[in-house]
Amino acid sequence: MFSSLATLAADPPPPTPHTGGLLLLIHGTAGLLTVAALGIGLLLVLIIKARVQPFVALLGVSIAVGLAAGLSVTELFGTVQKSSATSLIETGMGGTLGHIAIIIALGTMLGAILEISGGAEALSARLLNAFGEKRAPLAMGLTGLIFGIPVFFDVGIFVLAPIVYAAAKRGGKSMVLYAMPLLAGLSMTHAFLPPHPGPVAAAGLLHVQLGWVILMGAAVGIPSVIAAWVYAAWIGNRIFVPVPQDMVDAADEAKAAVAAEQQAAGVTPVETPVSLGTVLAIIGTPLLLILCATFSSIALDPSTGRSVIEFFGHPFVALMIALFLAYYLLGIRRGWSRKSLETVSTASLKPVGNILLVVGAGGVFGAVLKGSGVAQALADAFDSAGLPIIVLAWLISVVLRVAQGSATVAIVTTAGIVAPMLSAGDFSQAHLALVIMAISAGSIFASHVNDGGFWMVSKYFGISERDTLKSWTVLESVLSVAGFAVAASLSLVI
Repeated sequence: MFSSLATLAADPPPPTPHTGGLLLLIHGTAGLLTVAALGIGLLLVLIIKARVQPFVALLGVSIAVGLAAGLSVTELFGTVQKSSATSLIETGMGGTLGHIAIIIALGTMLGAILEISGGAEALSARLLNAFGEKRAPLAMGLTGLIFGIPVFFDVGIFVLAPIVYAAAKRGGKSMVLYAMPLLAGLSMTHAFLPPHPGPVAAAGLLHVQLGWVILMGAAVGIPSVIAAWVYAAWIGNRIFVPVPQDMVDAADEAKAAVAAEQQAAGVTPVETPVSLGTVLAIIGTPLLLILCATFSSIALDPSTGRSVIEFFGHPFVALMIALFLAYYLLGIRRGWSRKSLETVSTASLKPVGNILLVVGAGGVFGAVLKGSGVAQALADAFDSAGLPIIVLAWLISVVLRVAQGSATVAIVTTAGIVAPMLSAGDFSQAHLALVIMAISAGSIFASHVNDGGFWMVSKYFGISERDTLKSWTVLESVLSVAGFAVAASLSLVI
């Protein structure tokens, strides 16, 4: 008996054809499309109505869609002896996180050092002095744009909000006039540029080099954020929101909390301000190295020199170099102990777990869609609609974003849906990067009450829900539509 079981485990039966499973009455493309629609609907219900954690919802729906599409248990989960079968769940999770987990972790630690060292205050102070009082809103926008590259959106709000309060109080104008340009800069970098989770996850799912994502992110993001700044200036002069005293008090408490965090971490405060050149050098180093590596593979023949450039330009190496620069220039040289650097770096990784799990579960969803044939059925259906892939990618992302609120969920789900459409065509890396920009643009459309970012903006800056809808929600929509328009236009010539 035991020998029979061992033989069965070593040589599992062939996978069940995809016409079986739970699809007893539905067959072919129509059945797979029905499964896809029900799966996406179930995902939205679980996240929006049942308030199920997105990681759990994505994983559960992935399993349900796989079984409904006819995948066998072996195909989904593997066997006791994993070497004898490939698990779609493990492949989807591992294949996705293997690419992005290191990048997000290194980027998060880099942002934490920049945050606590005072890099944001140095950046904003120099820009405010350079632009003057009349152009202070533009200075705030550039602060958000530059500081937002290595720092997550919510962290950027926490660090930079006190600067907005001070600028609005000094200028005597509406908080909206100063906050919206800053938020547009933070949102643009969060949506379009690595090392933020959305574009990095999409690059991993669609197998696009990060150098192309950075280049197209800048090409799409800069015109888009300028359009958002124009709207911010217009709405900022039409909605007056004073700086309430409780916001100023909250800013003082935030500064005290950072000081306490520094003290607990053993960081000795240094009176010498951080120079703007140091901040820009640390932020720009990994971007420059990655871009050099990307274009060396195009411009140079295989050689030792090209290998060296590609080594230092690999995202893992480039971000490590930037992190070590930050450790030395912003930490050790300014009196930080090695223990304090380790403490701050470790603490910064705590919020990353949820992001990585959601992105990994999105990879599982994409793997199940592909392995079951659902993704190909969706691709065939969308192809018959006659719309360009870049348009479909934006529309799908918009629908998912508006329905459930999470930009990350919208990106990873959309990437899984459009992946087979892209693999069937002969698209360049640049064109694939533009599709990622369209997906990312769709993922920030119309931030409203089901998005945590909406409430952060409303509460941090003391803006009523009605005025937040008029300002922030429309600002995000302008950024999204402008980003899609630029990406679509570029796709016609690239």
